Amino acid sequence: MSHSPIFETHIPPAVAASAEWGRGKEFVKESIPLGRQLRRLFWHVVARQLTLCCIIAINIAGWIGRRRRALNDEGCEIMLTGRFDSDNWIRAHLGPLSASPACSRLWMVSTNPVPALPKVEPIYPPKWLINFVGATQARLLVFLYAAMRNKPHVVGGFHIIPNGVGAAIAGRLAGARSMYFSVGGPTEICDGGIHSETWYFQKMETPDPVVEKRLLSIISKFDLVVTMGTKAVDFFRKKNVHTEFQVLSGGIDSQRFQPFNGKPSFDLILTGRLTEIKRIDIFLQAVKLVTDKIPKARALIVGDGKRLAELKQMACDLDIDDNVQFAGRQNNVEAWVRESKIFVLTSDSEGLSLSMMEAMMCGLPVVVSDVGDLGDLAEDNVNGFLVPRRCPEQFAARIIELLTDKKKLKAFSKAARHSALDYSIQAATDEWNHVIESTRLAEYKV
Repeated sequence: MSHSPIFETHIPPAVAASAEWGRGKEFVKESIPLGRQLRRLFWHVVARQLTLCCIIAINIAGWIGRRRRALNDEGCEIMLTGRFDSDNWIRAHLGPLSASPACSRLWMVSTNPVPALPKVEPIYPPKWLINFVGATQARLLVFLYAAMRNKPHVVGGFHIIPNGVGAAIAGRLAGARSMYFSVGGPTEICDGGIHSETWYFQKMETPDPVVEKRLLSIISKFDLVVTMGTKAVDFFRKKNVHTEFQVLSGGIDSQRFQPFNGKPSFDLILTGRLTEIKRIDIFLQAVKLVTDKIPKARALIVGDGKRLAELKQMACDLDIDDNVQFAGRQNNVEAWVRESKIFVLTSDSEGLSLSMMEAMMCGLPVVVSDVGDLGDLAEDNVNGFLVPRRCPEQFAARIIELLTDKKKLKAFSKAARHSALDYSIQAATDEWNHVIESTRLAEYKV
């Protein structure tokens, strides 16, 4: 037992997936208590059994499910489920899909309120069921029931477990094509998902090749995998995932997210959940270095999360609490973005960030970690800078470069807006229309 990697390597909670989706991670060897070793082993067993049960359930659903419903000229009916943290997130993904002429109807099974969108019909689990089994379980049960009753042509889930697996099962039972939205990218899969935000995978703490292999097997069972960027597709193909892929990052409202002609109130803005993987601590360290050169620089953090109090204390410890404003969660995020000069993202791992897309649509140049799919939109030294992750010194240097060179800031701002227009709602709608209409999903294997 002492030779197992489960017991030899400790991964600090602050360490997240690298730009290569978890490979090359800095494992720190140290002696750990027996109790923690046993807890780690327990969660490895849980993750292995969970993924095995998912595969078995998908296979059984395929054996007993209905014959696939044929698409017709009246349009494609789609049913989706997922957990969303903001209305903007829902609009970015559901808006272009519902706007496609090839989509005739779109059901969204959710526990959170679904904003009004054309063709979108929300389905909510009853409160008694939520109280009885929990919000996630209630949503998935209602999703399975609604798929069997409404018989959509396509069902889909955001994130692999539980929503993606639920879609794979529902699709087979209801005779529908199944679709997995890989919004977290390969981070959801690498090393068994320990780099993801799925808590029961995180608790394994060390890589598990068996869990990773089973997660990849689950992905192969979808008719279509939608990724946020091109690097994610490359990763899955190198892992021999044999299915159809489409890069559809969502769509941003180019009218709502417009450049601001006035004088911005903030120099820097970071928007997102205040979680470990976002590495807001790196952002605060960079802000400290910026204020050493530009004492009156102002930074804004929009978002909420479990690390809020800790990050506020860190700002005080760095003596930048007067320079940093924590705005909390905001529904009108575009108003805050337009009041800023530069968008910063210090994450350890990302797909193609919707927050970055929104900021660039508002004409903000970006200084972001060179990870995941961010490079699909952020072009180094053209509309922003790609910086090695966890390097506050380089973040600060690039920020100072833009803040002290108004000509470059203006040129990057114009280029950012121009690049982001390729990710407008209309552009994303055209992509969805192509996926549904031209291929009709008929060639996707079960």
